[in-house]
Amino acid sequence: MKKVEDDIKNHFLNLREEKSKEIYFYNPSLFNDYVGFIKSHPLFIKEIFTKPPKYKEIVKIVQKNKPTLQERGVSRRDVLKKARAAENDEFYTRYEDVEKEISMYSQNIWKDKVIFCNCDDAVGEDDKNTSAFALFFIKNFHKLAIKKLICTHFSGKIDLFNAGTKGYIFTKNGFQEIKEYPKGYTGSFDDPISLNILNNEADIVCTNPPFSIAQEYWKTVINSGKKFLIISNITSIILTSYIPYFKNNKVWAGYNRVDKYLSPKQELVDAGGHWYTNLPINNRPKYKNLKIIPLENIPEKYKRYDDNGILLVDRGYVPSNYNDVIAVSARPLLNGVLEKGYCIVSDKTYPPFINGKGKFARVLIQKK
Repeated sequence: MKKVEDDIKNHFLNLREEKSKEIYFYNPSLFNDYVGFIKSHPLFIKEIFTKPPKYKEIVKIVQKNKPTLQERGVSRRDVLKKARAAENDEFYTRYEDVEKEISMYSQNIWKDKVIFCNCDDAVGEDDKNTSAFALFFIKNFHKLAIKKLICTHFSGKIDLFNAGTKGYIFTKNGFQEIKEYPKGYTGSFDDPISLNILNNEADIVCTNPPFSIAQEYWKTVINSGKKFLIISNITSIILTSYIPYFKNNKVWAGYNRVDKYLSPKQELVDAGGHWYTNLPINNRPKYKNLKIIPLENIPEKYKRYDDNGILLVDRGYVPSNYNDVIAVSARPLLNGVLEKGYCIVSDKTYPPFINGKGKFARVLIQKK
């Protein structure tokens, strides 16, 4: 215990009261630093939780007065399309989705790196008003041995995360935390100050860019040459605007889907998201969903030829003994087929037609 006590005193020297030499924590973030330091200490053994008291659950029946999407005669796709058209991008990423994805990568990836969260990743007074990305890296700052965390807050008419309408930059460097409000700073990813941080300070970018700016965001981040781990639409991988990035091996699918977001009212809403990255992928669990088998073994209903003679395969099937071009949906691409000896052969979305009738968009791939 003396070793642990001495290490705590040394690392939190600036928080010790001058006369008593006791350590005080003046806000939850500093306390979380303290807890994180202890958990990351080599002598830390185990975290034990006390069993919470049992309370009788009281179920209150409330009459439903808000019609469902089905009752209103619209689909989730209609809602997202309308939101995108109105640039209503206020869907927040859940903490558990950030934690689930990042846990799949080696901790060494983050060691001594500057992490940049640059799409309204506000840091508030409590967890509720803090972006899930910022919150995760703050809580795991010492465990991941991060060098510095930089998060930006967007200025606008809508007060995102109850963080005010003025753009700011939050920086965590060791145990020091600072918020800066540069004059005229918008907090946008393409603000000159944000671009300077991206190009000259950041090592890894990690965030969830809004739907309405995704295309511009991808171009900016990928052209910066920095490592990144971001969330985007699950269909991005089959859209002409993004296919060249996958074709040229500048980006690939991350490990997980993102099926739920939070609304500003903290209500769960359906999402159609997926993680994308240029970080190394090892032992992708979704490889097991790929069905790379001989063409003759694929069920007939999952293999068809379109009007151009291109083979279309569905349900994750990929013919292992077929050397011509194949049209596949997003699913095999997200499951890692490009890491199994296949490559994209066209920069554009492929729109198949069978007997003159259009089918779902595909991507053309072929065995290397």
